[in-house]
Amino acid sequence: MPWKECSVMDERLRFVARLLDGEAMSEVCRGFGISRKTGYKIFERYKEHGLEGPGVSGSLCMPSRAPSF
Repeated sequence: MPWKECSVMDERLRFVARLLDGEAMSEVCRGFGISRKTGYKIFERYKEHGLEGPGVSGSLCMPSRAPSF
């Protein structure tokens, strides 16, 4: 069976959806393999900015430029 492809955005949306369904933060974070600190960061950004905010649809930290070699 091939690997199921998913994007970071899809995973964060699933994460937020489970929290909105009433699951406990610690259980959801454990299921996604992230720390509670990261979980709270994603969820707070969702509450502040909605689905289009940083940390939900994009990356948590976006470099301002790529290093040149």
